[in-house]
Amino acid sequence: MAELTPMMAQYMKTKEEYRDCILFYRLGDFYEMFFDDAITVSKELELTLTGKACGLEERAPMCGVPYHAAESYLNRLVSKGYKVAICEQVEDPKLSKGLVKREVIRIVTPGTNLDASMLDDGRNNFLMCIVYTTNSIGLSIADISTGEFYTTEVDTFRGIMDEIYKYAPSEIICNDAFTVSGFDITQIKERLQICISPLDDWYFNDDTATQTVLEHFRVKQLEGLGLSDFPVGTVASGALLTYLEQTQKNDLGQMTSIHPYRIGKFMIIDSFTRRNLELIETMREKQKRGSLFWVLDKTKTAMGARMLRSFIEQPLLNVEAIKQRQDAIEELMKDMISREEIREYLTPVYDLERLISRVTYQNANPRDLISFKTSLSMLPAIKTILSEFHSDLLRNLNEQLDPLEDIHALIERSIVDEPPLLVREGGIIKEGYHTEVDRLKTAKNEGTSWLAGLEEKEREKTGIKNLKIKFNKVFGYYLEVTNSYKDLVPEYYMRKQTLTNAERYITPELKEMEDTILGAQDRLVGLEYDLFCEIRSSIAKEVVRIQQTAKAIALLDVLCSLAQVAEQNNYCRPVVNEKGKIEITKGRHPVVEKMISNDLFISNDTYLDHNKKRVAIITGPNMAGKSTYMRQCALIVLMAQIGSFVPAEKAKIGIVDRIFTRVGASDDLSSGQSTFMVEMNEVANILRNATSDSLLILDEIGRGTSTFDGLSIAWAVVEHISNPKLLGAKTLFATHYHELTELEGKLDNVTNYCVAVKENGDDIVFLRKIVPGGADKSYGIQVAKLAGVPDGVIERAKQIAGELATQDITERVKAIAEENGKKETKKNVPDAMDMAQISLFDVMNDDDILEEIKELEIGNMTPVDALNKLYEIQCKINNRW
Repeated sequence: MAELTPMMAQYMKTKEEYRDCILFYRLGDFYEMFFDDAITVSKELELTLTGKACGLEERAPMCGVPYHAAESYLNRLVSKGYKVAICEQVEDPKLSKGLVKREVIRIVTPGTNLDASMLDDGRNNFLMCIVYTTNSIGLSIADISTGEFYTTEVDTFRGIMDEIYKYAPSEIICNDAFTVSGFDITQIKERLQICISPLDDWYFNDDTATQTVLEHFRVKQLEGLGLSDFPVGTVASGALLTYLEQTQKNDLGQMTSIHPYRIGKFMIIDSFTRRNLELIETMREKQKRGSLFWVLDKTKTAMGARMLRSFIEQPLLNVEAIKQRQDAIEELMKDMISREEIREYLTPVYDLERLISRVTYQNANPRDLISFKTSLSMLPAIKTILSEFHSDLLRNLNEQLDPLEDIHALIERSIVDEPPLLVREGGIIKEGYHTEVDRLKTAKNEGTSWLAGLEEKEREKTGIKNLKIKFNKVFGYYLEVTNSYKDLVPEYYMRKQTLTNAERYITPELKEMEDTILGAQDRLVGLEYDLFCEIRSSIAKEVVRIQQTAKAIALLDVLCSLAQVAEQNNYCRPVVNEKGKIEITKGRHPVVEKMISNDLFISNDTYLDHNKKRVAIITGPNMAGKSTYMRQCALIVLMAQIGSFVPAEKAKIGIVDRIFTRVGASDDLSSGQSTFMVEMNEVANILRNATSDSLLILDEIGRGTSTFDGLSIAWAVVEHISNPKLLGAKTLFATHYHELTELEGKLDNVTNYCVAVKENGDDIVFLRKIVPGGADKSYGIQVAKLAGVPDGVIERAKQIAGELATQDITERVKAIAEENGKKETKKNVPDAMDMAQISLFDVMNDDDILEEIKELEIGNMTPVDALNKLYEIQCKINNRW
């Protein structure tokens, strides 16, 4: 029976241990893949599939990539969701007997990739662990490129999705219970393009996971980490640490702290709201330009950009924390000179968080350390300027900012200013740092002059005028003396070779010089590498200090950015409180006003509270600015709760716990959901999860179905939201159902607003101004004309609209009855009424109905008219019209 060759047997043994990975198996100057891995990689990377004799009857499928260019191939595989195990030669092939020993030195996954070319400077690369139990769900989230580590617990699937959308992890690991919990994992894998993998049960053993956390952070009790109230979160954290240790083969020195948090610490923003408000990227193009992040991001460092992004995704609920940020921003605004000086010093600062992670991983190169030194050289000046500020947050930052002068000094005196990229090329260590390095460099560079000097010295000492120092590969360096001077050779010369006309000798000094010159290059490269590793390790020991300073620099960068934006765009400082009122004077949309000329943007006021002005019904034509107005209110509230100043003349913002939006219409074909089903899913999410402290932005509820059904739903939603016993949330509700304006007066806490429009014959001008009162028409035909619909269609639409407006509703009901039979009359009344914008919810009291009956002139009515009138009154009593 055929057997695998020894090399292929070694490969198969390693592959068996890493079955869920593509194995990059080092053979000489290539990483090779075999069998199924080779077939997969050849297809994914479009590589040539070859074969290799493996001891079996058929050749093994094989493909490979050069080891020096492996990163690009590896990254492409990881970006497609594959895990790649890197199997390296761990002994010198020249010294090994038999097969070279190989081991997997690292597993690269989407959530653990440290390659700078694959990481976005402005966003984290998070790995998330989910542990599902019947009582609670634990989450842990880590970014190994920055050392950030968080944990929390949630109770619902909605809570899981909120955290997934908040952190946008590139990879999720979980326990088996989560995969059978009923959670829609397909949504994570296919729609969100997140790699998700269940792990073996032993990862999630309570005792093992807890012990892993305690040992990693070197504490004896969970209380010391703040984890005592997060039992399932602790299990998730331990499982995540174990997974990282298994894949990175590293002690994870950059993971120096863990931050447990309660969900209630931050405003919750669901996926619909993130998309509709375009917080980080635009809805259609998925670009930064056009988002709130684009407006606010004037940061100078990658660390600052990531922190600003987290601010936007996690607005605060604590008023005092918000005011601290506001105080710092205000002080920076007032001192423009110091602020600009700080920003200038921040410009050369590299990504300290990711640099120190590479240092602790022992894969930072010499140029990384120079970048590190350049960054540290800015810190003393920044600290000096910070010391002049007085707000609490800026004073705290000054205390936290360690100038790290000792680390700067170490790199300054040890690493050359322009080192090579690779650590094994030599030319890294500065002159004067290490005596032996200096000697070896001298030997390498001045060997010829040394030999010439020794040659001259020996001539003078011995009197042998034709003495020469020569070299060959067999004997190395030697002193050659012709036979005519042989009698002058001193006793300390040791004969090495006899020729016909000359003798060759060696001396202890020449031998030492030979060893120095010939071995200088190899020894120099090895010694410089060892010294570089020592320097890198010394820096790694200061990881806590460096990370603390990096966080301080990032926050300072964010505060300066927000101050810069506030000053440039004429933002005001909002008054943040817990009274529940939202009062905005001359508010503006932060993004729209930057996309157009500021002079063209029309500002608007907003007032919402928990009493008479809880729900604002906003009517008016399409394109008039209703959606922009509502979004700007939501964005101003969100900006206020991240501590930013806001685009308004004045603003008082009552803290909201969640912002919900229902804007726009789209199908979800991937899950087979129609526009209306998507809309109703979003409405259901809002009504089930909003609280009285939430802010709701609802645009065109019920437009995805028939007018009668849609109006019914919209009416019921407004009633539910406005009722403090059911929900009582502050709401902006835009609609084309003019019938809803009748709710003002019927419901105590509903107020009507409309977008002002100026009519000029058949043309209209949008004034973009929100004014009290309701609109009486939608100007749909005029909007169609503005959009460029052909004139013939516009004229026909006007004709039809005129006919529908003048046609007697009772005559239409009669016609339907005659056509479909009296039995169908009631069924078809809603369809008839759909065609005319009449009040379907005109609720009448008994006195109104009695008065209407009294005014009837029955003697002048035909039997059919009387029957129709009786039916109309019955419909009103039944609250159908």
